Amino acid sequence: MQQYGQKLDQIEKRFEEMTQQMADPAIISDGDQYRKVSKAHSDLSEIVEKYREYKRVDSQLSDAKAMLGESDPEMREMAEMEVADLEPQLATIDDELKVLLLPKDPNDDRDVVLEIRAGTGGDEATLFAYEVFRMYMRYAETRRWKVEVTSSSESSVGGLKEVLALISGDKVYSRMKYESGVHRVQRVPATETQGRVHTSAITVAVLPEADEVEVKVEEKDIRVDTFCSSGPGGQSVNTTYSAVRITHLPTGVIVSCQDEKSQIKNRAKAMRVLRSRLYEIELEKQQAAIGAERKTMVGTGDRSEKIRTYNFPQNRLTDHRIGLTLHQLDLVMEGRLDQIMDALTSFYQTEKLRLEGQGA
Repeated sequence: MQQYGQKLDQIEKRFEEMTQQMADPAIISDGDQYRKVSKAHSDLSEIVEKYREYKRVDSQLSDAKAMLGESDPEMREMAEMEVADLEPQLATIDDELKVLLLPKDPNDDRDVVLEIRAGTGGDEATLFAYEVFRMYMRYAETRRWKVEVTSSSESSVGGLKEVLALISGDKVYSRMKYESGVHRVQRVPATETQGRVHTSAITVAVLPEADEVEVKVEEKDIRVDTFCSSGPGGQSVNTTYSAVRITHLPTGVIVSCQDEKSQIKNRAKAMRVLRSRLYEIELEKQQAAIGAERKTMVGTGDRSEKIRTYNFPQNRLTDHRIGLTLHQLDLVMEGRLDQIMDALTSFYQTEKLRLEGQGA
């Protein structure tokens, strides 16, 4: 940790300055400035807390090592036990600090556009798409995120052929970004009379939401069509032309939204999705320009990559990227995703550390 000592001291000093600023009446009275300082203060709080813990344990370890030279055997034995206890503690905190010092993904604080589409497996795939969407909605509830459906297409059996939703809240992308890819399900469909296990698949895409400043969409570059929104089987939901379809002419990207009864609201939602799709295209261009090894670290959202298998007969979930297997699929489908997401975050942070160590 010696090589990071000066940097950590500067971070702690900056944190203390911001703590004082947050008590300054002039800053408190300026809402925008206060929010800015408060967010910066919050962003540094975890690393400062961990650094202070490191210094405390390091000091205790130094004191314990100094006691190893004691002439009293009992005191020496106590010191040896303390050193044996504190050394692994310090090593763990050291590793945690290194992770906290890694460059942050600039998209981590963003809201996301979630896209789920049924793939191979017919009706069974649409039912699974519905269940996975429900799983994410349950997870969003636990994190107090807001979910807005922009468009959906139901199947004749009550599943979802596809669904698009905007999810907003605290650090949504940082938690959801490793969910993109092919999700495979293995189970006996309700329509299967022989009791045979079928395999179906869906695709999930998680796109960081881009704002208007980053992705400027010119009016001349889009075509906007309006139509009547409809429900399952083409049943009319309303008779006004409130649904909106936007085509981005330069790229051919098409986005539609029919969730709201207001054409203006549907257009606004569709534009949010369009900007995110265009932002993703730019990100993919950037990732293609960087080294293959680093691309495997940042390019974990390949939609064609089979990332996870949900085996219902065995109540088993397997994440193929990190070799994680959990025999609690029933809980996962109820939105208990933190164990998986924590494991994925830890894995990719370790990869980042390895690459940083190689000077990649």
